[in-house]
Amino acid sequence: MATLIANDKEIEVPDGSPIKDACKELGVPFSCEDGDCGTCMIEVEEGMENLSEKTEEEKAMGIINGNYRLACQCKIKKGKVKIFC
Repeated sequence: MATLIANDKEIEVPDGSPIKDACKELGVPFSCEDGDCGTCMIEVEEGMENLSEKTEEEKAMGIINGNYRLACQCKIKKGKVKIFC
């Protein structure tokens, strides 16, 4: 099991699974959920290496470098990921 952390709260997520539902529990706002609107943008404070590679949707929004991701597009591979939302 992997762990997603935000706002002093931790949620366990199965390795290799999307983080969308856990992010909703942590208070991340969502709208389209398809990577088109950018509403669910999160800042990854720790553990970027534990997330899946950036998707074409994220790259199309200009999210290429830095610590930002779209929560609707990410999967957690393993370990811990701490986000700011």
